[in-house]
Amino acid sequence: MSSSIYIDIGNSNAKWRHEGKYFEVPTNKLNLEDLPDSSKIWVSNVSSSFVIKKKSNISLVESQKIYKSLINSYEEPSMLGSDRWLAMIASYETDPGKDFIVVDIGTAITIDLVVSSGMHQGGVIFPGLFKVRETFANFLASKEINNCEVAQSTNSAWSVGTFDLIVNGVNQKVHEIKQKIPDAKIFITGGGYKEIKKFIDFPHDYHKNLVLDGLELFANNMG
Repeated sequence: MSSSIYIDIGNSNAKWRHEGKYFEVPTNKLNLEDLPDSSKIWVSNVSSSFVIKKKSNISLVESQKIYKSLINSYEEPSMLGSDRWLAMIASYETDPGKDFIVVDIGTAITIDLVVSSGMHQGGVIFPGLFKVRETFANFLASKEINNCEVAQSTNSAWSVGTFDLIVNGVNQKVHEIKQKIPDAKIFITGGGYKEIKKFIDFPHDYHKNLVLDGLELFANNMG
């Protein structure tokens, strides 16, 4: 039996790590039966459509109240998405005892604040770029990335407006937090980063797989 597998199942894509190798597929293409044999499979699942059948070697991770000195602010800890909790764990372990902000840019965008004591102060959630573009049936839900000031067609105007909405939303919320916690280090993760990275106007550290990193840390320290 080979070493553990760590899987981050998101609304759009599923990513997993096994023996140091990284894999990614659309969530609707993931089949746990196709994974290599493993003594343990650690899973974070925030997809509402992906159902996991209970098996003895599968551990479905939920958010906890405490990880070392990191404290979940939710009254019901498990109601905090496991992806947010695990991304905070990975960020916390990078530099324990520091203020930090975690921005996860995916199907949904989440921003969470943790202060130096380890106390999670809470966060915000808003829809990601392509989810916003699906909200009006009479507008094209395109993949276009257009940052011009104004556009000369309805579909392009929708692309420009939705793009600005997301970029400005992320920048504004982080700056609001930084006004109160100026020394907070900012970690960014998520597949949507590549679309807006040129327009993020604050210093940050990008980590492609914070959730997977946090999942592995959780398994090694709490499992």
